[in-house]
Amino acid sequence: MSRLEPQPYCFEYERIVEFAETDMAGIVHFSNFYRYMEVTEHAFFRSLGHGVHERIDDVSVGWPRVQASCDFFKPIRFEDRIKIRLTIQEIRRRSLRCLYYFFKETDSDDVLIASGRIVTASVRLDRDTGEIVSIEIPPELQEKLKAAQESQHL
Repeated sequence: MSRLEPQPYCFEYERIVEFAETDMAGIVHFSNFYRYMEVTEHAFFRSLGHGVHERIDDVSVGWPRVQASCDFFKPIRFEDRIKIRLTIQEIRRRSLRCLYYFFKETDSDDVLIASGRIVTASVRLDRDTGEIVSIEIPPELQEKLKAAQESQHL
């Protein structure tokens, strides 16, 4: 991922860094950026009226991670206010690729501090057998994801 100006976004999530998220140097531990991406993803799905683990048309649908990465540019610390912007990069038949841009709010401007990417697969979960099977993204959700993606370019 480049450090260029991020793409327009379709969803934004804000939070304040908690003390427990920092390391001995007082900087947010890198692993928390992955949690921030996941929390943002969950909030995004809720904004569409869905969840990352739900029943759609009597099928239990889930979204396990296939790939996750994050690049770090500047540190953030306890009580910093951050914004995480989620952009849909690609919707495939059975997977979703999202980009995440992390900004620290300052008095003058928002500063890009990190960027990440998560690829998730659409799966059917059989609670009786524990089997996980890749499925096409349910049509109702696919339509909402496409609408969100298209709104990025307005």
